[in-house]
Amino acid sequence: MDNSLRSEGNQLNVQQMIEERKQQKSLGERIEKIVPWFLLLCASVSVLTTVGILFTLLRESIGFFSNVSIFEFYTGTSWSPWSGHYGVAPLIGGTLLITVIATIVAVPLGLMSAIFLSEYASDKVRRTIKPVLEVLAGIPTVVYGYFALTFITPMFQAIIPDLGIFNALSAGFVVGIMIIPMVASLSEDAMNSVPNALREGALGLGATKLEVVFKVVLPAAFSGIVASVVLAISRAIGETMIVTIAAGATPNLTMDATQSVQTMTAFIVQAATGDTTFGSTIYYSLYAVGMTLFVFTLVMNLIAQYISRKFKEDY
Repeated sequence: MDNSLRSEGNQLNVQQMIEERKQQKSLGERIEKIVPWFLLLCASVSVLTTVGILFTLLRESIGFFSNVSIFEFYTGTSWSPWSGHYGVAPLIGGTLLITVIATIVAVPLGLMSAIFLSEYASDKVRRTIKPVLEVLAGIPTVVYGYFALTFITPMFQAIIPDLGIFNALSAGFVVGIMIIPMVASLSEDAMNSVPNALREGALGLGATKLEVVFKVVLPAAFSGIVASVVLAISRAIGETMIVTIAAGATPNLTMDATQSVQTMTAFIVQAATGDTTFGSTIYYSLYAVGMTLFVFTLVMNLIAQYISRKFKEDY
């Protein structure tokens, strides 16, 4: 009797285990079906956000260009929306001037930093210097702006007495400092992806360390380096607070870095915080300038992707 009861109990336990496993399997199958859709939704957030931004810019920009000729907007040389002048060329010129200065500052310093960290620094030195370098990327841009206004500008004024308080030179210099970590970090990653066999082969043929860097490593990592530079330039184009604080708000169409200029982002800040009436032409001009800025950064990103694909080396 006891054996039969024990046997029945074992059978019941086995059946319960089988049922539990079936339920777990069924639950696992449902989760397996749900997870891909959840991941797709997460991946779609950035795409949907971009589409929403583009839709908003296009819709509001159409309202602006219904009142102002697109030809006048892009070819006019006078930007004074409160006086009815909507030539965006001075804003584009100011943006490009500061971007050029930032590029001249950031590319050599960032690239040399990447070469040192990748090819010359020991592991201990690299672990110390790289986090310190990347701290620059975490400093708020408003702090950079006041740094440019209260430290860099007085320093430059000691060299250039005619330099005004607000000028493109100081703003461009500090924007360049801000984007150094982007150039350095991405360029170092590109150099580290170059196989050591290429370095060892060049050294075995009698090349010096410097020759290996400039004749082997840099050409092999060229696509990644150029992509990092292009991405850093697009970051400089979209910078807001530094240029708003340090460059001034004078829309001059000039290549004189000692003068005050206004960038596209600085105008957006100025107009958005001013007495801009909703639905007015000035209000819609914010979106027209924003659309122009969006096109600039989009083109730079497309160029970076093209260069990465075209010159990429597979090892």
